[in-house]
Amino acid sequence: MSEPSDPKGEHERLMNMALGRVPQRLRGAIDWLRVPSRRPARILAGFLLIVGGLLSFLPILGLWMLPLGLILLAEDVAPIRRVLDRVIIHISRRHPEWLAPPR
Repeated sequence: MSEPSDPKGEHERLMNMALGRVPQRLRGAIDWLRVPSRRPARILAGFLLIVGGLLSFLPILGLWMLPLGLILLAEDVAPIRRVLDRVIIHISRRHPEWLAPPR
């Protein structure tokens, strides 16, 4: 597998693919957090979502919070970004319907 010529553009494409099924209400907040100048809020939200995902056995919290927190942290932490990009590529090859836009 060759490295893409524009890694940032490829990452953005993969993130858009992964976030394509997120409800529009939540998507607005995620897009707001992904703005580069909002790094402190993004890191805090990412950690809180991960903790909430780990506590998914409690009411209200859910496992859906874990990948969303990782997506937010991937914007600022390169090792997480690389692993997450590989996971999204793997999912898109094995289960393309998971990342398809909703009908």
